[in-house]
Amino acid sequence: MGVVSRDEILTQLRTVHDPELNKDLVTLNMVKQVAVEGSTVRLHLELTTPACPLKDRIRADVEQALKRLVGVETVEIEWSAQVRSSRPASPTQLPGVKNVVAVGAGKGGVGKSTAAVLLAYGLHRCGASVGLMDADVYGPSIPTMTGVEGARPQVRDNLIVPLVAGGVKIMSIGFMVDRDKALIWRGPMAHGVIKQFLEQVDWGELDYLIVDLPPGTGDVPLTLAQTIPMTGAVVICTPQDVALLDARRAVKMYEQLNVACLGMIENMSYYLCPKCGHRDELFDHGGARSAAAELGVPFLGEIPLNARIRIHGDDGRPEEIFTQSPDFVREAIDRVVTNTAGQISIRGRLQVAVPTLTVE
Repeated sequence: MGVVSRDEILTQLRTVHDPELNKDLVTLNMVKQVAVEGSTVRLHLELTTPACPLKDRIRADVEQALKRLVGVETVEIEWSAQVRSSRPASPTQLPGVKNVVAVGAGKGGVGKSTAAVLLAYGLHRCGASVGLMDADVYGPSIPTMTGVEGARPQVRDNLIVPLVAGGVKIMSIGFMVDRDKALIWRGPMAHGVIKQFLEQVDWGELDYLIVDLPPGTGDVPLTLAQTIPMTGAVVICTPQDVALLDARRAVKMYEQLNVACLGMIENMSYYLCPKCGHRDELFDHGGARSAAAELGVPFLGEIPLNARIRIHGDDGRPEEIFTQSPDFVREAIDRVVTNTAGQISIRGRLQVAVPTLTVE
């Protein structure tokens, strides 16, 4: 029995598609290395995000395709990830940032900042380099939720150096004002702060910059959309009708600003009693999924109402949400993170490079 050839392997891999990007692995430049040793084929596949939601499906499809070849008995896959940029490079505005994702909401009180923190730390846990920009200039809560309240960033080479908390780079107006001081600002003042955070902060090299916006459809989202190219926006809402009405307006606002809506997240989706297991849908359930379908945008998942999210957010220990929360909470958050990462990868598909391959 002869050893399978390189051309045969590549031909089979061209039949395997990334389910989200809808192109084959070779065309997407995901096949980085091929080695054949007897009846074993070893591959190095590079994902477009370390938080790939369909990694297991891709593995199964690759194994199935290659085992159709006569002589192949074992398939071994080494994985890596290279986040692709979905925005044009700029020498002055976030030159090292591949993706900028705004997290917004049509109204306050729906857990927008909590969702922004969960996305940032969830992506970081997957291996991505992440920054979190608190653009909620009227109610900055990110310093408290990330455990760096009261800290002050340094200035180096005329650039503000973000603080780092749990491996995530953090920047907030909360670092520059007293926590009890009310910021009574008109639009141009908020506009100036956002531009400063975009142009005078040394974000360095980032796969993702998550931007926590103030609620509503006011000056800050407009400033952000007009200042830099964004990958897209994520809209947070709770299931009740009033919140969904405002969430729909937020989605429409991004459409008018030519910013892609990556999807909607339903926060406080349900409550599961830790003692008896009874499920209670305090604010109704499923409204965001229905609204997303109606608006033609992806539904990214639902986050349950759970004390651990609140406790570790208030204590400034967001990493512990992923380690100390019940399994169903962690699994729900992980789905939201990976689904969001998948939508970001889809937005970056036009930036796919010319395929390169090493064959041994």
